[in-house]
Amino acid sequence: MKRDYLRVFDLNRDEFISLINRAIEFKSNKEFSKCPLIGKSVGMIFEKPSTRTRVSFEVAVYQLGGHSVCLSSRELQLSRGETIRDTAEVLSRYLDCIVIRTFSHSIIEEFAKWSTVPVINALTDEHHPCQAMADMMTILEKKGSFEGIKLAYVGDGNNVANSLIEASALTGVKIHVATPEGFEPSEEVVEKAKAYTEVKIFNNPEEAVKMADAIYTDVWLSMGEEENIEKKRKLKDFQVNNELLKHAKPDAIVMHCLPAHRGEEITDEVLDGPRSVVLEQAENRLHTSKAILEFLLIM
Repeated sequence: MKRDYLRVFDLNRDEFISLINRAIEFKSNKEFSKCPLIGKSVGMIFEKPSTRTRVSFEVAVYQLGGHSVCLSSRELQLSRGETIRDTAEVLSRYLDCIVIRTFSHSIIEEFAKWSTVPVINALTDEHHPCQAMADMMTILEKKGSFEGIKLAYVGDGNNVANSLIEASALTGVKIHVATPEGFEPSEEVVEKAKAYTEVKIFNNPEEAVKMADAIYTDVWLSMGEEENIEKKRKLKDFQVNNELLKHAKPDAIVMHCLPAHRGEEITDEVLDGPRSVVLEQAENRLHTSKAILEFLLIM
C-alpha cells in the first residue's frame, strides 16, 4: 500500500527517528555505491517559489540514481481547469512519486487521494514536514540527543511552527511557542502533540525562550502576505536578537528555515553569529529528502 508524507504525523515515532538516522548515514557517506532509485522518475510540481526545497529534492533524486521532472502549475493543464483528480491519476501512470509545493493543504490532500504513487508535501500553507525533519536532524547533530531538549519557536504560528510541533511530539522534544495573540499555531496540531510532549503557547518571547536549548524563527509574512503591514506591526516585538538570546541557555543554537528577512524576525548579528546553525539546516534538507524518497519508494 502506498504511503504519503503530507504532514509529520503521517509517520509514527519510530519511522520519523529512523528516517533522521538514515539521513545522517547519507550525510556521512559522500560516495553513493547503491542507487535505489535507478529507473524511478519523480515529478515535482511547484506553485510557489523555492530554493532549498526544489534544489535539495532534485539533487537527492539524482544522487539516488533517479530522474526528476520539474513542473510548474502554469505548464500543466491544471492552469486551464483540469481537475486535481484527473491530473493526479494521469501523472501516477508516468511517475513513481510526486513532490508538490502548493497553497491550501486541501489541494495536496485531494491530489494524494487520487494519486496511486506516493505524494510528498514540499510545503503548503498549513504544513512543512520536510523542513521539520531536517530541523530535528540538526538538533540531534548539535545536541547529541533529543532527551531533555527544549525548543523555543518565536514569531508567526505558521506552517513551519505546525510541523515543528508535530516533529517535537515524535521526538519527545519540549516546545514552547511565542506568538502575538491571534497568531498561534493550529489548535488541532497543538492538542494532538500534547499527548506526546510538552507544548506551551506564550504571548511573551522572553518566557518562551527561558533556558531553551534551541531558538527557532521564521519570516513574519509568508508568501502572499507581503503587504500585510498590520501583521508585521504586531510581530515587531518577536524578533530574535542578542537581547532575547540572553534568556536561553548559554549554548543554545539559533535556527531559521530560510529565506530570512534580515532585520525583521532576526538580526544579522544572530543569523551570522556563532550560535547560528541555519546553513546546517539547509544542507540537511538534501539528506532528509534522500531518506524520505527512499522510504516511500523502496519500502
